[in-house]
Amino acid sequence: MSTDSNYTKAIELLHNSSSSEGFLASAQNISNYKRVWARDGVICGLAALASGDNDLIATFRKTLETLAKNQHENGTIPSNVMINDSSTEVSYGGLAGRVDAVSWFIIGICQYAFYQKDPSFVENHKKNIEQCLSQMEAWEFNNKHLMYVPLSGNWADEYITDGYVLYDQLLRIWALRSYNYFVKKNAITSKIEKITQQIEINFIPNSQGEKYHERAYYELHFDDYMPCSFSPAGYKTQFDAFANALALLLNIGPVPFQEKIIQYAEKIRNQRPLKLVPAFWPPIEETDSDWNLLKNNFKYEFRNYPNEFHNGGSWPMVNGFYGLALLAKEQKEEAKKLLDAINKANQKEGFSFYENFNTQTEKPNGVPFCTWSAAAAVLLNQGITTNFKLLI
Repeated sequence: MSTDSNYTKAIELLHNSSSSEGFLASAQNISNYKRVWARDGVICGLAALASGDNDLIATFRKTLETLAKNQHENGTIPSNVMINDSSTEVSYGGLAGRVDAVSWFIIGICQYAFYQKDPSFVENHKKNIEQCLSQMEAWEFNNKHLMYVPLSGNWADEYITDGYVLYDQLLRIWALRSYNYFVKKNAITSKIEKITQQIEINFIPNSQGEKYHERAYYELHFDDYMPCSFSPAGYKTQFDAFANALALLLNIGPVPFQEKIIQYAEKIRNQRPLKLVPAFWPPIEETDSDWNLLKNNFKYEFRNYPNEFHNGGSWPMVNGFYGLALLAKEQKEEAKKLLDAINKANQKEGFSFYENFNTQTEKPNGVPFCTWSAAAAVLLNQGITTNFKLLI
């Protein structure tokens, strides 16, 4: 186990955010974060597995059991759960439901079972997982293998992505692969191949095959990465660092194109003071047409100013997954540099582990003591120092 102070502080925060029901999104006493969240909880759980800390791994199991217990009858996994002494408050999303919670739940169950060498954990949650898979099939609507995701339908819940969102399709592939490691069904293998094929046809330039939106595809000037989403209205072309990191981890797309993704990400990362890759790039400015869509997409307060939050802000969590992608592509030295940048960001204001940062000014934004900021440091540290690898 690493004795690095950055790693130690990250582990401490995960312990401080552990509850009897699972991982909380922040150790800070902020009501909306003092809950067990699906995606936050699973990402923290992956870090727990990487750490080998038995107490944190036990908290991960509690997280998954809390989510399973509160699964909706239609198969939807809670976005978050808050449990008080007298009641349980379950949210499946705010302005829209959270599509990614379903995939994260499946990933979490399977990763836990894999690293704990406990396939019975998957078997015991097979009904939950099968309900999730049925729900994702329904979300395709046109039965053509890509899910249709509403605005605000995933972790970037105040951003502009909607329709066929790249991140959600890739996360679904990871969930299916994780589950199929245990059940080994030909039907799931075939589904993975069909989703992968549709991603490569619709999100990669010069690809062969019938497009969902042929006119929009051929009018688009592709950059050296997969665009973040498309819908009947056309493509949204920002670089989604999380999605493209998943594409690299899952080995989606031709190798030369994957190399271009890394080159693009490294270029924008090294041009920024924090040396972190922004969540989405470039930022949407007030003069851009998408500003009108962005400016109204919030519930409590507007946070997506240019270079902040989802709109070009830098998130340690996202960079943790990009770092794992670098390791998967044998870019260990670059991954080490990225871990240094994540640690420096997490150190700000006395190891406050902020949620995200202004990419230009380096000013912290969002919630402090954010558990998945700590999880990113743990995952990447263990990937570098112990060769920890996720089940992909």
